[in-house]
Order: sequence, then C-alpha cells, then structure tokens
Amino acid sequence: MNQLAVDFYLQGHPVTALSDISFQVNPGETVALVGESGSGKSVTSQAIMGILPSNARIRAGEILFRLPETANTVDIAKLDPESAQMRQIRGGNISIIFQEPMTSLSPVHTIGDQISEALFLHRDASYQEGLKLTETILQHVGFADPVGALKMYPFELSGGLRQRAMIAMAMICHPSLMIADEPTTALDVTIQARILKLIKELQAELGMALLLITHDLGVVANMADQVVVMYHGKIMEAGRLQTLFNNPRHDYLKALMHAVPRFDLKPGERLVPVREIHSETGNLLKQQSPQPVVDSIEPHLRLRDVSKTYHLRGGDWIASDYRELLAVDQVSFDIERGECFGLVGESGCGKTTLSKVIMRAITPDQGEIQYHDGSQAIDVRALEGNDLLAFRRKMQFIFQDPYSALNPRMTVFDILREPLVVHDIGNMDYQREMATELMRLVGLDPRFLSRYPHSFSGGQRQRIGIARALALQPDLIICDEPVSALDVSIQAQVLNLLKDLQQELGLTYMFISHNLAVIHYIANRIAVMCNGRLVELASRDQLFENPLHPYTQALLSAVPHPELSQPLSFEAITEGAASDPSQWRSPFTIDDKSSTEFMALGDGHFVRVAAGSKPSDLAA
Repeated sequence: MNQLAVDFYLQGHPVTALSDISFQVNPGETVALVGESGSGKSVTSQAIMGILPSNARIRAGEILFRLPETANTVDIAKLDPESAQMRQIRGGNISIIFQEPMTSLSPVHTIGDQISEALFLHRDASYQEGLKLTETILQHVGFADPVGALKMYPFELSGGLRQRAMIAMAMICHPSLMIADEPTTALDVTIQARILKLIKELQAELGMALLLITHDLGVVANMADQVVVMYHGKIMEAGRLQTLFNNPRHDYLKALMHAVPRFDLKPGERLVPVREIHSETGNLLKQQSPQPVVDSIEPHLRLRDVSKTYHLRGGDWIASDYRELLAVDQVSFDIERGECFGLVGESGCGKTTLSKVIMRAITPDQGEIQYHDGSQAIDVRALEGNDLLAFRRKMQFIFQDPYSALNPRMTVFDILREPLVVHDIGNMDYQREMATELMRLVGLDPRFLSRYPHSFSGGQRQRIGIARALALQPDLIICDEPVSALDVSIQAQVLNLLKDLQQELGLTYMFISHNLAVIHYIANRIAVMCNGRLVELASRDQLFENPLHPYTQALLSAVPHPELSQPLSFEAITEGAASDPSQWRSPFTIDDKSSTEFMALGDGHFVRVAAGSKPSDLAA
C-alpha cells in the first residue's frame, strides 16, 4: 500500500479519512494495525477489500496485490469494485473476518449455506463437494459436531462459535491474505485465546498473510511481526514488534501503552488515558444527603443460596417438551458498603442472569436477597408495587452495550430526565438542572443535551449511560461489562471516571466483567463464576497472587499481556477444558452425583471443592 488517501463526501464536501497510508504485508507475515475507533483502521481494510461506502472515494495512492495464481501484481485501488476481477480477489484471494459475527452473519440462512456460498462463488465445486468441504473446514476451526453445525442458524451458536463460523467462511477458499477486523473484541479471555491459537495454526498451515486490526496491545504482543500505529487517518509509527514495544518513539503510542490495565500497577496508581475526562459535581448532587449508616457492620447487599432455572423448549416445536437450564446455582456472597465487588467468568456462566435477579428484573427460584439501606434490612424478593418502585431508586444498572442501551429516538436530555419523570422527582426546571449537572459530572458538555445518541462516540454514549444510572442518586450500581466494547484509551477514561464517582458520591459497585486486567484495576474483592456457581472468592491480591481453583488459573493464564516478556502459552490452551468440571483435578473435580462446599481458607478466601475435602488436599 503506497500513499493511500481516502475521502468521504458529506453533503458534497470531502472529509479526509485516510492520508498518506503506506505499509506492506509480506507472505506469511502478521501485521497489526493499531489505533482507537475513528483512526481509520476499518476504512483501510474496506479499501483493500473494495467495499468502501458509496460516499467514499480513493483520492490518491495505490493498493498493490500480488495474485498467487499468476504472480502478477494488480492495483486494487484502480479496479472497479463490481468488476469480475475484483469479485474474484474479494473472497477468493483476500478474505475478511468482521468484528461482530452476529450482525455479519445472515440470521435467516444456516451456517452451512453461508460458508458454502463463498466456496461456490469462487471455486468450481459441486453441491455435494461444497458441503463436504464446508464440513471439513468447520471441523478444522473447532466445531465439535460439524455435520450438525451445517444446519444450525447463527442465533443457536455462542459468540465464540459464531466467530469460528466467520473464520471458516474466510478460510474456505484458502486466501493468501486474511484481514481480521477486531476478531476477539467481545470474546472471553479463554475463547479469545483459542481463536488466536486457531488463527496462528491456520496461518502456519496455509502460509497465509494476516492483517490484524485491533486496539488490544496484549493481542498485538502475542500475534504480530510488524506493527502500524494509526491516529486520525495517518500513520504515527510503524516497525518491528520488538522495536515498537521496547522503544516506542511517538507520544501517541506511549499514551496507548499507559492506558492499558496491567497486573503490575502499584496501589493507587491510575491509568493514563490519551485524553483525560474533567468531571464536575453540581449543587444538586452536592446537596444529596445520604441516609446515615446506623449499622455499619451489616453488608450493603447479601445473597444466600440464590438459584435461577430457565425452561427451554426442546427440538419439537409442537409437543410441549422442555428442558431445564440451571443458570444460577445456589450463589451466596456479601457486598460491603463502599466497595467494588468484581464478578468474573466466561459468557454463559450466569453473571448477567444473577445481576438481573438482584435487580428483580428476573424472579429467582429460591434464595435470599437482602439490601441494607443503612438503617434497616430490605427483603428484595418480597417487594411489590410501589415498594419495589421506591427500591429501584437505591440500585441502578449500567448496561454493556452503549449503542443499544440508549433510545435512538430520544434526545440526551429526555434520556437523563426519564428516570426523574418515572419516579415523579422535581419539576421541569429541576430536571433540566439535574440533567445539566449529570452531563458535567461525566465530563460532557451540557450543550449536547439536545443531541441524539447517534451523534456520540461509543465512549461518550457509555458516559451518558453512567449519567442516567446516577440520575436517581442510587447507593449501589451494577456495572455489567461497561467497558468491554470500548477502546483501551476510552476504557481508561471510563474506569477512572467510575473510580472517581465512587469516591466522590460514596457508591457501592458490583462490577461484572470477563476482562481480568480491568477487574484487577477497579475491584476490591472478586468472585469467580463458572457454570452458574461461584468457584472462588477472595480479595484482589489473594486471587491474583495465589489463585487456587483450576478455572481461575485457566482464566489468568489466557490473558494476553501487553508485554513481550509474558507471551501466551498457546500450547497449554485446550478446548473447553477450563470450564468442564470433570476435567479439573482433585479435589475440584465435580460430576452430577458429587456434592460440593465453599471451603473457607481464612482472610476472606473461599474456594469450591468436593464435599469432605481438607485444605491440605488443595496442593497440586
């Protein structure tokens, strides 16, 4: 790629998206394209694939690609995107893995049809040959039942399996260059590690070049040979992985590295975002008079033996055959007033279900949920009607996806005002003043109150979600993966903001995440959840310095560190063994017939073991 420049035409006026972009990807090499959202990474990939939006134009430069069949070089920038030659290159010679597999896959076509379609478009194969090759590639990317997967729809697959289906679609024509656009952003650390291992194996087997687009410097450290750092459509720095990580020259790359949560942060040390948020507490929030805490010994929230079972319809849509899924299994813990309690685990382990049970969005099957407001204990399960509505003011929720959590038809003012209207708090003047203060509190300009969510970035939308959660001045906030979809620099902004708000407003957090580095940075105590059960509970230092449960150890070993001295051990990564209780060593092994107990080891450290086990049995 030589001096590529791309403009977007908005209302007839050009806006520069890429300027003077030059780099090369050699056969069999991995080049990582690093930068924040809006830096031009995805536009670069779209230009290579010939799928730029209709209002985009390549103003200058060339994209030279060597055709593997003839060894001739063609300039993709000069080809008509709809020409037969470009369609053959796109998918046949260059493939792409998109960021979000759920929106990239058709919901009305089976996995088998979608993967085989790419094959039939670019290769001369019969229908039966196509299905056989599709089955082979599905097995290759780790589907346990590739024959069954052929007939499945995307909604029937987990996030990790959907991403594997996307990889299979990209790989089925054996391309010479694969573009992976944030392929692991929304995945758990264990699934992410398996996807990265899979990409490495396929790359080595086929001699394929890889252009990896990501903002995760831990992934870059474990995958890349070359690194290209982009900012505002320009290349800030480029070079060998070892050179850039050991001796970064540009201030932007240094800032990105300082924004990444690390396990070696010192007590009290803060992340340094590329751009700091300046929050300000207004008069209404300062006038907040929290209820005096009479009984400080009582925990802020107490859970005892909470369980929730879902009843799922079986394969026969006519007959009433149901199967049970135990999503939350006898979960017990306390959250102390003013602390940040972390809850970690893979997708599907029951974290979000548990949070909805606590909020009374879902009714549990059994168990006790007790909220202590400082003077009295409230039985959350017993609340109904107006009592439940009043309780909602004490506990609020920050959602995972800032895009779908905000109503696109409401202005920011209406979004922030809505909780006050629902709970009949104040008149219009009070509500406008509170919305203004909330915007300043999360570091946004109050002049943006008349805007709609689509005009904000992902990080700004998440800050609007935080402001909405604070509108009712709650005591406890449940944060469900609030930074999983954000760039590292925006993630650092939001994490620092949450820490500052907790200290300034005296909040208690329950913080749900699958990112252990984020949990290490923000949480005081951490519970690890697997298959609906808590398997380990300890303070942050205890858990990270002395993890005892095999599942906790597997989660920690799968975290990609942004350090060249701590590479991921891809050989040690096994398919699904981390979350399979039958694969855990004794005394942690669990089967359908065995009972378990939460063993207390002292200093608030608990671990789930087979009933009757002794502390001496925990030694490996």
